[in-house]
Amino acid sequence: MDIFSVLAFLGGLAFFLYGMSLMGDGLSRASGGKMERILEQLTSSRWKAVLLGAGVTAVIQSSSATTVMVVGFVNSGIMKLNQAVGLIMGANIGTTATSWILSLTGIQGDNLFLKLLKPTSFSPILALIGAAFI
Repeated sequence: MDIFSVLAFLGGLAFFLYGMSLMGDGLSRASGGKMERILEQLTSSRWKAVLLGAGVTAVIQSSSATTVMVVGFVNSGIMKLNQAVGLIMGANIGTTATSWILSLTGIQGDNLFLKLLKPTSFSPILALIGAAFI
């Protein structure tokens, strides 16, 4: 590791922190009090916050992005720290569940139950359910 790698790392960290600050300021100006009230209701209990974190992570497929958004909300004063803890825990649980589902592709065997666990078996069913909701 040379000096240029260290400089690139520090520069990237500086851009990240600046972006977080900019996002927090923009969120607080854009949302007013409406977003704060919505997040207050959605994270009123720890279980709701964990489920919301897992759900958001499932939708955007990135616990890092979920965590960055939550840190921005806390930084801008839209959320409190105790609300953020549940959301971040849910984001980590959502990532773990996604990894577990993806690991099911390696299951081998002739058993019907094992074949049903493979994502290639249950994803068309989930797609049909999603199309029915649309």
